[in-house]
Amino acid sequence: MCKMGPVEDADIVEQVALSTGLSTAIAARVVEDVLAFYRQPVEQYVRSRHARLQAEGRKNPEIFPLVAAELSRRLVAPPDLSERQLRRIVYG
Repeated sequence: MCKMGPVEDADIVEQVALSTGLSTAIAARVVEDVLAFYRQPVEQYVRSRHARLQAEGRKNPEIFPLVAAELSRRLVAPPDLSERQLRRIVYG
């Protein structure tokens, strides 16, 4: 059985390996990476996503609605955050 942090789920690793042709070890890393992405606290996600979008040359009036929309589509979506709340996460 593949152990991924506090989650043990060999079935998902096996499914990823079978559907992609990846080895079980690489499939386990992929599953662990995806789980880590979704375990990321909202504040961390908002800050890192904001920084990446700024690095692409985007401005805040475009960034905050985009980040809010992305948050609403997450696997386990946090409560809706206003642009003001997102700004407070980024700038304190």
